[in-house]
Amino acid sequence: MAGKGGLAKLDVGVLSAEQQEQLRQFKIKTRVDNEKYLRSHPEVEVLISEFLRDVLLKRPPEIREFAADHFTNPDLHVVIGSKMEGNSDLE
Repeated sequence: MAGKGGLAKLDVGVLSAEQQEQLRQFKIKTRVDNEKYLRSHPEVEVLISEFLRDVLLKRPPEIREFAADHFTNPDLHVVIGSKMEGNSDLE
């Protein structure tokens, strides 16, 4: 039966030792790949930071609508570009 948060009790015997190792290696590779991607795309951090900043400042009652409006803003690339230029001094 699923517990709080929808997680079932862990059954450590479900995966063999080999499968557990493969899963561990997959997780490591995924984390490394994600880190490489984020380092090669610093604009992702700026996008997320700007969105969170706006959410916390404006505290919209309808977050999904707010997010849709935020990320479909036709001038978003201009805003992010200017923030990226401003952040280049920090790198």
